[in-house]
Amino acid sequence: MFRVSSVCVSLVLILCGTAEKVQGKSSKLWLEPLNDTFLQTGTFPSGFLWGVGTAAFPTEGSWDADGKGESVWDRFTRHTDPSSDSYVQWEEDLNSVRYLGVNFYAFSLSWTRLFPDGNPTANPNPAGVQHYRRLIGRLKELQVEPVVTLFHWDLPQVLQERFGGWLNHSTADVFADYAAFCFRTFGAEIRYWITMHNPFLLAIQGYGTGAHAPGVTGDPADPFIAAHNLIRAHAKAWHVYDKHFRPHQHGKVSITLGSHWVEPLHGQATPTNMELCQKAMEAVIGWFAEPIYGSGDYPESLKASNRGVIPEISAQERLWLKGTADFFSLAFGPETLRVGRGLARFGQTVKLDLRSVLVWVQQTYGDPQVLVAESGWFSDESVGVEDTVAIYLMKRFILQVMQAVSIDKVRVFGYTAWSLLDGFEWNHGYSTRRGLFYIDFSKPQRRRLPKTSAQFYRRLVTDNGFPAENTPNTDGRFPCDFQFGVSESVLQVHLRPFSPQFTDPHLYRWNLSGDGALTPVMGVLLQTRPAQCTDFLYIQRHLFLLGITGSTHYRFALDWTHLGDPASVDPETVRFYRCVLMELHRRGIRPVVTLYHPSYRSPSLGLPEFLHTNGGWRNASTVEAFVKYAAFCFREFGALVPTWITVNEPNRLTEAYAEDQQIVARHLLQAHAKAWHVYNERFRKKQSGTVSLALHADWVEPANPFLDSHKSAQQQFMAFELGRFLDPLIGGGNEGRGSTLIGFSDVERAELKGTLDFVALNHFTTRLVSPWKQPKPPNQEHGCSLMTDATWPVSHLGQALVPWGLRRMLGWVKNRYGDGLPIVITASGVDDQAVHDDQLRQSYIRSYLQEALKARELDAVNLKGFYIWKLQDHHDLQFGLFSSAAHHSRPKASVSLYREIITHRGFPSAAKLRPLTCRDANNRTSCELCMRIAENKPLLFFSVCVSISASMLCALVIVSVVRKRRRKRRRTPINVGPQRLRVQQRFPMMRVAHGTGLLRR
Repeated sequence: MFRVSSVCVSLVLILCGTAEKVQGKSSKLWLEPLNDTFLQTGTFPSGFLWGVGTAAFPTEGSWDADGKGESVWDRFTRHTDPSSDSYVQWEEDLNSVRYLGVNFYAFSLSWTRLFPDGNPTANPNPAGVQHYRRLIGRLKELQVEPVVTLFHWDLPQVLQERFGGWLNHSTADVFADYAAFCFRTFGAEIRYWITMHNPFLLAIQGYGTGAHAPGVTGDPADPFIAAHNLIRAHAKAWHVYDKHFRPHQHGKVSITLGSHWVEPLHGQATPTNMELCQKAMEAVIGWFAEPIYGSGDYPESLKASNRGVIPEISAQERLWLKGTADFFSLAFGPETLRVGRGLARFGQTVKLDLRSVLVWVQQTYGDPQVLVAESGWFSDESVGVEDTVAIYLMKRFILQVMQAVSIDKVRVFGYTAWSLLDGFEWNHGYSTRRGLFYIDFSKPQRRRLPKTSAQFYRRLVTDNGFPAENTPNTDGRFPCDFQFGVSESVLQVHLRPFSPQFTDPHLYRWNLSGDGALTPVMGVLLQTRPAQCTDFLYIQRHLFLLGITGSTHYRFALDWTHLGDPASVDPETVRFYRCVLMELHRRGIRPVVTLYHPSYRSPSLGLPEFLHTNGGWRNASTVEAFVKYAAFCFREFGALVPTWITVNEPNRLTEAYAEDQQIVARHLLQAHAKAWHVYNERFRKKQSGTVSLALHADWVEPANPFLDSHKSAQQQFMAFELGRFLDPLIGGGNEGRGSTLIGFSDVERAELKGTLDFVALNHFTTRLVSPWKQPKPPNQEHGCSLMTDATWPVSHLGQALVPWGLRRMLGWVKNRYGDGLPIVITASGVDDQAVHDDQLRQSYIRSYLQEALKARELDAVNLKGFYIWKLQDHHDLQFGLFSSAAHHSRPKASVSLYREIITHRGFPSAAKLRPLTCRDANNRTSCELCMRIAENKPLLFFSVCVSISASMLCALVIVSVVRKRRRKRRRTPINVGPQRLRVQQRFPMMRVAHGTGLLRR
């Protein structure tokens, strides 16, 4: 064990080398990352090849049957492990291949089954030759293309003992003879040959760490010598085929190279980090690809880091090595990533990004044709056939390939799912499984059972990718009464800043002492007026931002902690909220007010402290306190509030009470129902408002669509999440299903039934659901496990963007409860870290509103409104349409998008792009000009003032000019005749003469 560990340390030092500047090929991939894409659907080009692969040693078994010789892996494992028995059950394997419907089957030949002593110049083993001829012939009958690998690590043990395996250059000559035999014997039926599979792992693990056969350790130069001879062996085989077999067989030959992917640490694309990323790639895939696809030599960074241990390649040999592959064959599997993460990441971050590897190959090696020859992940042996996680990892890799093909134009022509069967996973034995077909190794029959990942891959192959299941975007408008809103949590009371302009009786002088201060003028008092709503500067600023969005509705919550005891409420708090409501009405925006918005940020969960101390919602007294609070709010604000929400997301609030979730849910429902009855009996007739509660309503999909248990879990979760609250309230024959979870009496059911005027739902994302197999945690009463599809685009906080989930959730509610009540999405949004160009949020708003329109127009869902969460960030860049006040409340790009959608009331066709004019209940016309005038009142007022001032200035100038002209005319000399002037005529002349001094002369 110490020996292996010391070798690992040596390899790390060898591969890492020094930190000197790398002069090899550079890549812009880390400086200019690939464009983020929300591409989740699409198909591959016509003729794209789908395949599945295996290797001989992990699956064939029968290690000494029918004359087979011993390989290094037989010796390494001491022949004690069971196998998939593919040598005997090869026809069952082909039935599995047929089940998948793939275009090709990739497998490797067992060198020792063809030549037991490893000598390809001797007579071959007839049984081995017959076995592979049978296999290839049957594949051709099934119209499945065989893709044949000559060598997948199972070197004959004789060659290891005689030559030292791949540490001896003679092994490359023997391999060339072995390849020539295979080309000659099977080549007429083979279009694609792979000389060897992932030599990087063989060199590192077989001749470095000793984790793989033949288990050689000790000399730091051994991995480089073995790699050098492997590359030479491949080139020899390629030249043999090119010279002797290509002219009449017309096949193609390549070598499968493994890779990981490395990104700059913490996403910091500094020159040093990018240099290290490039160095990491060159230390794994570049080690073998550069001599074959590039310059013919090893990467400069690898040579610089390993001088003295890496063999030199002569100029003549470079020409001989370069170009010895007809296409690029790529392996992207867990073992290469494990080794790469341990030995060749250079302090950077290893990621599962097949797309980036494909683009790196494209940019580095001249855009070759690429076959993904190995792709897949592993599952624990206990998973069995229900390998749900494997489905999403496969989907992730294949989507990355599709993005590389369709967006980056990488010339990928085939994909190989790895592997066909569960088998021996090298140094991991049978503890991990990679097969699409499950094998129970405790039973001698070795039956091949399709896993759910096999069903998934079968469907994907049939569809040639991921064709869109959802309706494409539709043109259309929302009706004039549709609520386009913005939703907030608790609107905190801001009594400051406060304008004292008309309430302060003092007169002030500014800058009297040069310090810019206001100094009161003693003895002077001015007339004041009562306090006005305009005194609350926060309200004006806040609602000014709201007006910019063009929203017709604004939802916010009152602060129960400030209004909890009606007998001791601060009048200024009441006045503040009343002013907010009055200002909203003045601006033509309809308020939607939430009475209680729980918050985990509040130690009391948003309750008045005395209620929280008394047990919160565990205590029935909180129900009565809430009803009194609700009645107070209805009385004080109800004339200004057309829509009320009693409690926000009670189904989330119950989770804060762990063991008492049922009693808390019971009390929350009772509090809502009692408040509804108070409004209905005492206030509705005069105020004509509506009352509901808002539920968190994310959608869930069965994590594994091929399992009935997961489909049942979906219905179970939705019934728990929404049904336990909506069933008792809506009625319609469903009130028993949800209420039985809580245990209401008949009297209580009667009180609850019908206490919703509309259905308010907060929807943000979609998740995947499966039944909880282990004993469920105490805080998960629904008994389900939740996960996310790794291929869905996610936000910084991990929220997945799944627009079609909104439509499916609305369809579920409609199917369960009918069309009796309108539905309003009272909150929906996503966090986005962008300062201004929040593309993620823009995509969210556009796509989710599209699904809302489809639900209305195509599914006849009675959807009446959609509210974006939320208006403004508090501190960090998250959900806000505007940045925080600390960041100067700047609008993000999504504001313009949302406003444009509101202006057009949806997504009209190009022919109907003119903004829609609607008249509301008060016959006020809403138009683009009106909204702009309303938003820019201060600017308009200033413009009017400037215009008046300019007009007055012009008038003064004109008057001044006229007066000057008159004076000029009066100064002109006048010839006076001898006639006698009247006195009244002489007097003015004398005044003028006196003024000018003319009389003195």
